[in-house]
Amino acid sequence: MTGTLINVSAVLAGGALGTVIGGRFPVHLRITLMQAIGLTTLIIGLQRALPSDNVLILLGSVALGIVVGESLGIEAWLERLGKWAEQALGGQVAALAGPTEEGVSLKSDVVAQGFVTASLIFCVGPMTMLGSFEDGLTGAYQTLALKSMLDGITAALLASSLGWGVLLAAVTVLVFQGALTIGAGLLRGLLTDPMIAQITAVGGLLLLGIGLNIMELTRIRVANMLPALVIAPVLVAVTSAVRPS
Repeated sequence: MTGTLINVSAVLAGGALGTVIGGRFPVHLRITLMQAIGLTTLIIGLQRALPSDNVLILLGSVALGIVVGESLGIEAWLERLGKWAEQALGGQVAALAGPTEEGVSLKSDVVAQGFVTASLIFCVGPMTMLGSFEDGLTGAYQTLALKSMLDGITAALLASSLGWGVLLAAVTVLVFQGALTIGAGLLRGLLTDPMIAQITAVGGLLLLGIGLNIMELTRIRVANMLPALVIAPVLVAVTSAVRPS
């Protein structure tokens, strides 16, 4: 769990820095920074999704994942959690963050947006899986330490525009990466290289949705696609079993 704890600390530190001093950044600077993050997220998403050698499994995983995610209302649940936290702690954090600039409107779901966006960015990707496996199986946490540096920088930039909801993503990192690390020994024995490749491709597709959301080009309920990460390796196993030898 060493790597995960480092990652959580980096998210908290970067998110706190962005929350406290982000409000003092010029509005146009914050907008441009968010656009840069959005473009970078799109590039990373493309890099992860394009190498997929089976587009049908990718599409099938996402389609089935959407059915499951929409039925469970994952995005709505995460937004309710963020809004509850905003009502419970908003006044105290707002005092720390300082006054907002004139002309900047605060959306009622800004905390939820920061929480959902940061959680997905920090937890979806091959570095999360690989680093958690290494930490759990061998105790080597160098991969997660590198990821922590990237997440800390990203948390500061995200929090400068989306506010303190980014800090809540530290809980998601702790739970998600911690669960992967603890279960690494069992999970690693069940996952094949093709399964990991498809999980990576699905994660890239979700990152594309996140990038579009960050740039406010559209509104995609990416959280409701998360079950696709679990469905992808199942479809790989099924197709491998029925494929003629």
